[in-house]
Amino acid sequence: MVGEEKTSVKKRLSKSSKHAEEKEEGQRDCTEESQETPSNGRIDLKQLIAKKIQLTAEAEELKPFFMKEVGSHFDDFVTNLIEKSASLDNGGCALTSFSVLEGENSHRAKDLRAPPEHGKIFVIRRSLLDELFEVDHIRTIYHMFIALLILFILSTLVVDYIDEGRLVLEFNLMSYAFGKLTVAMWTWCTMFLCTLTVPYFLFQHWARGYHRSSHPVVHSVLHCFLFVVFQIGVLGLGPLYVVLVYTLPPASRFIVILEQIRFIMKAHSFVRENVPRVLNSAKEKSSTVPVPTVNQYLYFLFAPTLIYRDNYPRTPIVRWGYVAMQFAQVFGCFFYVYYVFERLCTPLFRNIKQEPFSARVLVLCIFNSILPAVLILFLSFFAFLHCWLNAFAEMLRFGDRMFYKDWWNSTSYANYYRTWNVVVHDWLYYYAYKDFLWFFTKKFRSAAMLAVFAVSAVVHEYALAVCLNFFYPVLFVLFMFFGMAFNFIANDSRKRPIWNVLMWTSLFAGNGVLLCFYSQEWYARQHCPLKNPTFLDYIRPRSWTCRYVF
Repeated sequence: MVGEEKTSVKKRLSKSSKHAEEKEEGQRDCTEESQETPSNGRIDLKQLIAKKIQLTAEAEELKPFFMKEVGSHFDDFVTNLIEKSASLDNGGCALTSFSVLEGENSHRAKDLRAPPEHGKIFVIRRSLLDELFEVDHIRTIYHMFIALLILFILSTLVVDYIDEGRLVLEFNLMSYAFGKLTVAMWTWCTMFLCTLTVPYFLFQHWARGYHRSSHPVVHSVLHCFLFVVFQIGVLGLGPLYVVLVYTLPPASRFIVILEQIRFIMKAHSFVRENVPRVLNSAKEKSSTVPVPTVNQYLYFLFAPTLIYRDNYPRTPIVRWGYVAMQFAQVFGCFFYVYYVFERLCTPLFRNIKQEPFSARVLVLCIFNSILPAVLILFLSFFAFLHCWLNAFAEMLRFGDRMFYKDWWNSTSYANYYRTWNVVVHDWLYYYAYKDFLWFFTKKFRSAAMLAVFAVSAVVHEYALAVCLNFFYPVLFVLFMFFGMAFNFIANDSRKRPIWNVLMWTSLFAGNGVLLCFYSQEWYARQHCPLKNPTFLDYIRPRSWTCRYVF
């Protein structure tokens, strides 16, 4: 395949060179003609300028064709070279061997994914936005967002000055959202220490006792049961208890719950990747037990990936200026989201009139919520998937920075789900989808996809329900029903630009629906509290019946 790509590239280059030669000859003829028609011994400048304009127009016409050719072939060509020169050994280290992918030309892994038995390949590569920001045109879009933030700040200051007669810089909304942060921090420290010690020593005890045990099945079942108890009881119910008992505000709850989910996924990956190695070692009757070191596990807990490896590709140095810039952008995004809520969301929901819940009120709310919802979507993506993960990757010299792909170019929801969050998608692909197919055979691919969607939808809804302190399964319905439908309707065979437009339209509308419904429910529960709420009151929508005046 590499030979074919090289041949095609050579053909295109030869064609372009021939075309360039023809253009040069034409330009030379035009110049000679213009020089052969002097007027009073001088070159006709008007004719020369006209010829130059004509050539410029023809070059501009050829430019899109050339860029399209480069964009469609160069990336596949380079990706194929990387695939042919990278594979994984049993320990997961990157090698320069061609043996793994020989004979697999008909099934190229475009996202550098090795065959399932080898797992994900990690290679040194930059994040896509870091590469795009080197282009002046793309960096200008970044500057536009900064300008919009400045306008939000000025708007807030001017309105406060006009209404209050003074500059109000209290950030009440942010201070409320991040309240009781110390409780969230010691809860995180407890979760981290538990995740660092319990899974590692459970696995170590099982691995070293598996060879010597006279009943290895019973030995394995016992340790598996203890690990499940730890995942559900300690990492699952423990942080949930703290969040509910101490009544943490929304942002502090998000910190605890998202870290809870991350630690559960990390612990599962560590055990899932190392158990087969111990079983193979016992099958081969090896004298050494392949147990990773504590330092390797500790590095994995902080590494910006959910796939465990003993070693990862590392960059040579740490650019501390780059780290500071990423964290500065994270804090900038926090303030950006604050001003979006302050200027676009709070006035919208505070000014909802006292009228029955109706289709008219709902439609107006959804369309007014689309703009702030889209801004929050972009800011959340940039702050976490780009800045936050790149900052930790740089500090740890973690080489593989492909935390996302060009999801904005997706023409199908199937591609969007794969490229929006590569870190989580890899975990779901290898430990949910692939393991489901391995357990139930490959005949149930649709069932495996449905199971992955269900797991993802339930986890997302769990996080929102706990963090907002009410159950309102709008995200679950959109994810499981509309998301599944779009996944099959707008599949990978859709390549025309109109599908990208439809994808963006539905994505904007969906985020507007989420912001509208959850914000209405939040304000309804704040201003229509119940004295003795029952369990049904936590799951029954309050915004449908609440009548409140601000």
